[in-house]
Formats: sequence, C-alpha cells, structure tokens
Amino acid sequence: MKIRNFIVTMALMFVTVFAFAQNNDDRRVMKDAEKAISTLKKSDIGLEKFFNNSSGYVVFPNVGEGALVVGAASGNGVVYENGMPKGMADMKKLDIGLQAGGEAYMQVIFFETEDALNEFKQGNFEFSAEAKAVIVDKGASKKANYNDGVITFVKSKAGAMADISVGGQKFKYSEF
Repeated sequence: MKIRNFIVTMALMFVTVFAFAQNNDDRRVMKDAEKAISTLKKSDIGLEKFFNNSSGYVVFPNVGEGALVVGAASGNGVVYENGMPKGMADMKKLDIGLQAGGEAYMQVIFFETEDALNEFKQGNFEFSAEAKAVIVDKGASKKANYNDGVITFVKSKAGAMADISVGGQKFKYSEF
C-alpha cells in the first residue's frame, strides 16, 4: 500500500512539474509576442490595419534560422483571435539550395478570413516555396495584399543570410 501511494505521489509530482514548466515557456513566448507586436507596429504604422481587420494572426517573436546548403528554422508563437491570445503555434522550416548564414527574425502571419484561420488551426496549413513574405520596413505594408486569405510579414532581428533556396514551412497549433 505504501509503495502504491509513493508511486501515485511521484507521478502526480512529475505531472505538476512538467505542467508548470510548459506554462512558464508559454508565458515567456506570450510576453515576447506582445513585444514583437509593439516593435512591428513601430516599424511600419500601416501594419495596424492588419492587426485590427484580420480574422486572426499568429506571431512568432523569435525564429532562428541557420543554413549551409541545407537550411532549417524553428520558432514558437501565439495565435490571436479578435486581438486575444487563443493558443500556441510551432513553426518548422526546411529548405535546400544556395544558402549560408544564420539569422533571427520575427514573423507574423495574418489571416483575412475565418476559413484561413481555421485551416491553420486544423493543422492543414503550410507555406510552399512560392510563398512570399513582406519585409517590415516603413511603408512596406501600404502595397501589401492578402494572397489566398493569408499575408506574412517578417522583421529581421540579427544575423545575415544569403539565400536562394526551395523549401517550406509547416505549422502546428494547440489551443489553451
């Protein structure tokens, strides 16, 4: 009986520790996402219309990318609906081509319609090699338009990357 109680107690302790660790990571990413939103809006005032008028958006505040012929990138983000956080997202990117370097950047993906947002949340969403991102700079958003209900903006944080490659991004969503 004592052994069973000990095992149950230990199991509950491990579950609790891992649950709090995940929540701490999510809180850190959410805090970073709020800072990224502020930075993006300051970099290009025109982004405000996308934040206000989209069905939802996902902010990846810290994406790391590295490449030498084969490249990979990864980042965690926050999914927003009506300006409120609704879940967490995970992004993985893999590509191959003429590329070298390393870079850190922020990425925000806006969904024009509820259908586009739901496609992302269902896990059926990925960017192919043809997907283009708008580089955040003063006035860059003025000419930017949705493509199939989606538009992506990227702002470099640090590093340098030379890149002519083919690949894609895959996303995973989990609701709170």
